[in-house]
Amino acid sequence: MPDTLAITLELNGQSRQLEVEPWVTLLDLLRDRLGLTGTKKGCGHGQCGACTVLLDGKRINACLTLAVMHDGCRLTTIEGLARGDELHPMQAAFVRHDAFQCGYCTPGQICSAVGLALEKHAGSRDEIREQMSGNLCRCGAYPNILAAIEEALPASGEEP
Repeated sequence: MPDTLAITLELNGQSRQLEVEPWVTLLDLLRDRLGLTGTKKGCGHGQCGACTVLLDGKRINACLTLAVMHDGCRLTTIEGLARGDELHPMQAAFVRHDAFQCGYCTPGQICSAVGLALEKHAGSRDEIREQMSGNLCRCGAYPNILAAIEEALPASGEEP
């Protein structure tokens, strides 16, 4: 087996050719190799959601998947949601609703909320709570997170 494998990702709208060891997680590739530190390393077991990113428009935990598994995929991190200086509608709603305290979970919360909007499965408050249950906030900012998602849901249902 070779030491590294060549993969291509569309990362935040740009094509990237990378050489990656087969054992490197997507999270470690993003943070340690590419310097995209917005995606956070929390539990390392897929239980907290801090590492949530969008893979081909769907939410995934970057800590649970190997980078080489996603050759040819489209990946969006928190850094890829804004358009220049214009925040993504979900990011702007989180700011307006003060939907964070320490901010550690915020990138994963926002990426998950954008994925939720793209999935179009949640309309009620209870459905939003259920669909966001994989993203934990140790500070307890859930009421503000819910308010931000409710506000931005209609404006966030298009691919970033």
